[in-house]
Order: sequence, then structure tokens, then C-alpha cells
Amino acid sequence: MTNPILYRRRIIPEECILLKDDVILSCDEERIVTSWNALHPKKDLHHGMSCYFLREGFKISKFCYQDNRLLYWYCDIVDFNYHPSDNALIVTDLLADVIIYPDGFVKVVDLDELVTALESRSISLDTLKSSLMRLNKLLSLIYSNQFDQLKASIEHFEKLPFGK
Repeated sequence: MTNPILYRRRIIPEECILLKDDVILSCDEERIVTSWNALHPKKDLHHGMSCYFLREGFKISKFCYQDNRLLYWYCDIVDFNYHPSDNALIVTDLLADVIIYPDGFVKVVDLDELVTALESRSISLDTLKSSLMRLNKLLSLIYSNQFDQLKASIEHFEKLPFGK
């Protein structure tokens, strides 16, 4: 896959957005690394970098303040749907997320959205199971002190001139 056109699909609220301003820094069969400015800038969140782990089903993002300080790491449980005919990769947010703060505190969020999505039939039972299994795998990596290996996929590019 050569640098695909990236889309972010959300289930709640239902939307699919072209990530037209994301810059792909690296792309291979296992990972895509991007840098980006916040789609909807907030008081603290200004920009960041993300690594899409295509085989594992999660996306790790480094959220930064305007001055490049770490706000936190944000981990999305996702599904990937590649369309070779138009070289498009649709990344569907499977609702469960993990936030890792600079002090190491880990917070799992949005599990209630999984229930809401299942009850409204926005996701299937199989999708719910897949989301929870991917969440479990990610948490296992975090709790066994392997998150640094995931972060390294992003931090490598921060050292390069185009990574900021």
C-alpha cells in the first residue's frame, strides 16, 4: 500500500471525515505514521502524531500543546478498511479508548459508548467483541511495560526535521 488517502469514521456521532491535512511520514504493511494539526483545536490540544498499527487494530497518538509539550498519549481501538481501487483507508473508531498521562496514569474511557452503540444496533456483537479483544491486547502491552515500544514508532520521527 502506498500512502493511502485517510478517512476517520466515527460511530458515535456517525460521521466519516477525510483527513486531508494529515501528513503521512511513513507507510508500510504494518504501520502508518502521520503528523497533524487538531481538526477541532481545543484550549490545550494543538497538534500531534499518530501511528496506525494495522495488524493490531489500534492507533496510538501523541497529543501535544502548541509548544510541543506532551498533553497525553491517546490510544484508539480501531478497525481498518482498505479500498485499493481508490487507495483509501477508512479507519473506524471502535469507541473504546485509553489515555496515558505524562505521569503514567492510565485511564480507559468510552466503554459506555460500546453499550450504546450495541443497543442502537450501530455495531454488531462481533464488532463489540473485536473492540474488547483489541482493548485487552493494548492494555496487556501497557501493563507489561511494553508501551515504550509502541511510542517509539512515533518518537523516531520527532527527531527528524519533517516530524514536527
